[in-house]
Amino acid sequence: MANFAPKVAPEERTESPDVLDKKAQTLANQIKKSKHFIAFTGAGVSTSAGIPDFRGPEGAWTLRAQGRQRTGKAVNTLQAIPTPTHMALVELQNRGFLKYLVSQNCDGLHRKSGILSNKISEVHGNSNRESCKDCGKEYIRDFRAVATYEKTVHDHRTGRKCALCGGVLLDSIVNFGDDLPIEALALARENARKSDLCLVLGSSLMVQPSNGIPEITGKKRGGKLAICNLQDTPIDELSDMRVYAKVDDLMVRVMDKLGFPVPPFILHRRLVVEMETKDERHQMKVYGVDHDGTPATFLQSVRLEYNRRLVRSEPFVINFRGSLDSGTELKLELEFMGHYGEPNLEIVHEYQEEGDAKTMYLLAYDPLTGEWQTEKQRDVTSGAATPDVIDLTEDTTILSISSD
Repeated sequence: MANFAPKVAPEERTESPDVLDKKAQTLANQIKKSKHFIAFTGAGVSTSAGIPDFRGPEGAWTLRAQGRQRTGKAVNTLQAIPTPTHMALVELQNRGFLKYLVSQNCDGLHRKSGILSNKISEVHGNSNRESCKDCGKEYIRDFRAVATYEKTVHDHRTGRKCALCGGVLLDSIVNFGDDLPIEALALARENARKSDLCLVLGSSLMVQPSNGIPEITGKKRGGKLAICNLQDTPIDELSDMRVYAKVDDLMVRVMDKLGFPVPPFILHRRLVVEMETKDERHQMKVYGVDHDGTPATFLQSVRLEYNRRLVRSEPFVINFRGSLDSGTELKLELEFMGHYGEPNLEIVHEYQEEGDAKTMYLLAYDPLTGEWQTEKQRDVTSGAATPDVIDLTEDTTILSISSD
């Protein structure tokens, strides 16, 4: 990876609205006709979310080359709202047009926006994703995991342990000098070889070896390469369409030509409540999962009504005793990390005595309205690793809970 930039940033150009409109129509037509459409994204897709790029006039590497400090505060990536381009790509994925996404960004916004894990290669990692060094189990977290011991950028230990095997968890960020993740890179290249249309959005295409992925489509017989970036790129001559514009300006027009809406960003969470009962001893486990069952940490605390114990750390496990009839309502208060100002949410979990059950709750939070919506799914198999159990019985008030 190249962590340099000239002192004078390359010229940024912007095409007229009429030219941009015509190119958006051409690109929309190509997307409709494509058999295997892929996208390749760089830092430019996140700049309108307040996350700086690298080689623009105020980019991180440009400022470093000039010996300047950034004026103003960049948006924390945990609080950044996915941009219209992020959401347009989600809509194209959901409608079956976008077959695969390759991203150089590690801000996590593509996954947060709704891009499925099997539809993306994050070739430079994801600041919210870590994996076990021993068993390979992945975890998604809604906070920064920073080890307390001294380490270098090549020491990827986060200080956390795997709930499955107890192994050391490593962050997934690719720092300068690190190799790219083998599987992610292989899938990116495989999809580039399949693609008949590759759209590059907001990338200078200066970073190797990931910049070779769009080149595969550009050199392929019958393959079409479209590049949208304010600055020139090293492979512009391979492109069938070169667009000088901000990516949001292009993608909003493309979606309009396709007749598709750009959906608003909704924060989706999947919560699993698991009950185990034996001789009136009850154990409730509460944990988050991603859509594919990957354990996801997004809760600060969990409280069961009438229980004085506030569980503040994973695994969120509550042990209690009492006679519970089928249909008894157990009220849980959930506290979130709150990066988008999410208020606490009450979940009413209905106890069923016919057997141990997992119930998944689909949670949707709208940052604009500040409101949660919930949907319950019964008896699901989450696919997530069951968390280790911490027995909190001694610290938990033992109550007799009955339905009225």
